[in-house]
Amino acid sequence: MSKPDELLVDLATLVESGQSNQMSLTVVTGGAVITGRLAPEAVWRQRVSEVLTDSAHVGEFATAFNTPATNGPPTHLHFHVARILQGAMGIPETGGMYRVAIEDVSAWTVGDFSYSDH
Repeated sequence: MSKPDELLVDLATLVESGQSNQMSLTVVTGGAVITGRLAPEAVWRQRVSEVLTDSAHVGEFATAFNTPATNGPPTHLHFHVARILQGAMGIPETGGMYRVAIEDVSAWTVGDFSYSDH
């Protein structure tokens, strides 16, 4: 989207203000379909930092996520427990952490899509 969808920005703003991680959303961006729950940026950054800190191989990158979230209207969606849908599969199976620029979302719907691992 050359101009971010105002309704999508409003949803992201509500997630940020309420510090809720229960809003399910599915977006199309760059040809990929991502489905999962949104998290406030600060919560998302903290969780990514924790995961990286626990890693023996990439632990030094955790500090990059310890910076405070930006002020002003949200520019990105922060997904957790999310999957990229590929055919009938969700990748990764356990859910991942994705950051998507709102301006890059070409379509979206409230809720997450179900999929089959079979």
